[in-house]
Formats: sequence, structure tokens, C-alpha cells
Amino acid sequence: MKTVLITGASRGIGAACAEAFAAKGYFTVINYNRSEERALSLSEKIKAAGGKCIAVQADVADRESVGRLVSLCRYHGGGIDVLINNAGIDFYGTFEQTDPAVWDKIIQTNLTGVYNVTYAALEEIKNSPCGRIINVSSVWGTYGASCEVAYSASKAAVAGFTKALAREIGPSGVTVNCIAPGFIQTEMNARFDEGAVRDVIYRTPLSRPGSPYDVANAALFLSSEEASFVTGQVLGVDGGFI
Repeated sequence: MKTVLITGASRGIGAACAEAFAAKGYFTVINYNRSEERALSLSEKIKAAGGKCIAVQADVADRESVGRLVSLCRYHGGGIDVLINNAGIDFYGTFEQTDPAVWDKIIQTNLTGVYNVTYAALEEIKNSPCGRIINVSSVWGTYGASCEVAYSASKAAVAGFTKALAREIGPSGVTVNCIAPGFIQTEMNARFDEGAVRDVIYRTPLSRPGSPYDVANAALFLSSEEASFVTGQVLGVDGGFI
């Protein structure tokens, strides 16, 4: 049985990935930071459907915490075949409102968190016959979002991280790809008013928001044997926004 580690998996895109991979027979490690109740509820839902999983608390910005997370993956799942770096936070406000503490928190979670988990898990992934790393960026990492400078910068950096690491570890057989979701119906986007949502949908050729399962299905493809010759790519799951 293959093992997938999904960071930030208690809700939204991460939870959809957890359900999708568990349904495909993966032993699924549901990482969460503060949303314990949601993570445990998701774990019970997956088990009730016949899947195998565990929920593990870890702050991706804390290296000691990440070390424990990877050790538990090894202990319960026998290693890591697929890593999905999904954990992320946002801040909506002008650049002047983005004080150093806000900037540091976003970069530590969205970018350094990707480094921390990938660095800790890489040896496990290299030992897999089908190692995959999938980083979740954002359409705003390419397009840039007004009043989301820190978030956009962190997600642009994740795309660069993906391309560089793919070149470096390609000879090991591990693929490294990035998914850049567009406007997806998640709690993170629920704060925007109707006018803002309507504007984004108007600029999306498919004229609708995406579902977390649209992103999960893309992750399943990138994890499959059919995608074994795909690496270093940023796959837009954005309805044609870019």
C-alpha cells in the first residue's frame, strides 16, 4: 500500500485530497495544525468508507514538529510515496498593513513550511519506487493579487522551488510538480463579498468557481504512473483564468 502525506489536510483542498487518495487505496496521513476536531472527523469519515488513515498534528513552520510527523509516517505507513505540500495561510490587506510579523508568518508557513516538510521527507520519497512531490501554489503566485502581496510572493516562490528541485532530483526518479488553483470554493475564499466573487468568475473562462475535488483530481493524476514523465510543471487548475 502506498502512503501519501498531505499537509494542511483538515479542510478545503487538503481534505479533498485526503478523501480522494484514500479512496484510491493510499494509506493517508492527514496533517493538521490547530483544527484537530475537523481532522479527526475527516479521519473517521475515511475509515467509515473503508480507507486507512491517521491524523497527525504538526506545524509545518516548526522543524522539530515536522520531524515527528515524518517519523510517524515511517512508523505507521512504512515511508512516504507521495508528499502533497498543501498547508498555507493568507492575509488580506494592503502592503502597508502587512507588518513584519504578518509577512514572516506567511513566508514561514507557505514557503519555509514546504522546505521543512520536503527536506525531512525527501529520503523517504527517494526510497519509494514511485516518489512524487506535489506543491500547492496559487493562480495569484503567477498573476499577483492586489492586497495579497505576501501570499502572492510566497506562492510564486513555491513555483520556483518546484522547478529547481525537479531539475535537481530528477535523476533519482522522483517527480516534483506544482498545482496552481484558481478561485476554489473553500473557507479561505468564503470571506470575499458577492461582488468580488462575481468579478473573479467573470474573468474565468469556464464561468464558475472550482471545487476542492478539481484540485484533488489533478493531484491524483500527477501521482499516477501516467504522469511519470511529467516533472517541473506548474499545472493551472483555474478554469482558464490564466
